[in-house]
Amino acid sequence: MGNNKSGALSKELLEDLKSNTKYSEAELCTWYQSFLKECPDGKISKAQFEGIYASFFPDADPTAYARHVFRSFDTNADGTLDFKEYIVALHLTSGGKTLQKLEWAFALYDVDGNGTISKNEIQEIVKSIFNMIPVEDQKNLSKDENTPEKRAEKIWDFFGKKENDKIAEGEFIQGVMDNKDILRLIQYDEPQKIKDKLKEKRQ
Repeated sequence: MGNNKSGALSKELLEDLKSNTKYSEAELCTWYQSFLKECPDGKISKAQFEGIYASFFPDADPTAYARHVFRSFDTNADGTLDFKEYIVALHLTSGGKTLQKLEWAFALYDVDGNGTISKNEIQEIVKSIFNMIPVEDQKNLSKDENTPEKRAEKIWDFFGKKENDKIAEGEFIQGVMDNKDILRLIQYDEPQKIKDKLKEKRQ
């Protein structure tokens, strides 16, 4: 998708990323060099991506969540992330605008990519988020959301849906923007160490 392997970013891709993320030309060029060092063929595989997440969560199991995150950013569905997809992923998970983040969150929850979210899809993502919370920390959660099932039910009830209903993208984004509690329930708040690790990778 516009990447070349000569060690320099194409002007077209550079302009695209500068206008769609918060990163400067210098930052993007530096990251491209380190990206090529780690991924000489210009692609990150699903296994490599899962490995990055595993290093962030030594006390939990992030595999399922990493797989869903990977899917949501693999926009051309070729089973790898190229540099553009990787930078967009970093941008959205570390500091994208609220609307962009919610569009991404919708894509994350829309597991089958059909443009709507079902109750089963909510349950699947919420379960993968729970796998990343250490057991000790799960004990501190409030009683009405201390299991994946309870948390998924709470989200579903907020949208006022029946068992077999679906949530469309606009409805999902508006609902979350109107209710900060739902925003908290649908996302995984990255621990500080993830943000520190991302900063290290940017150096």
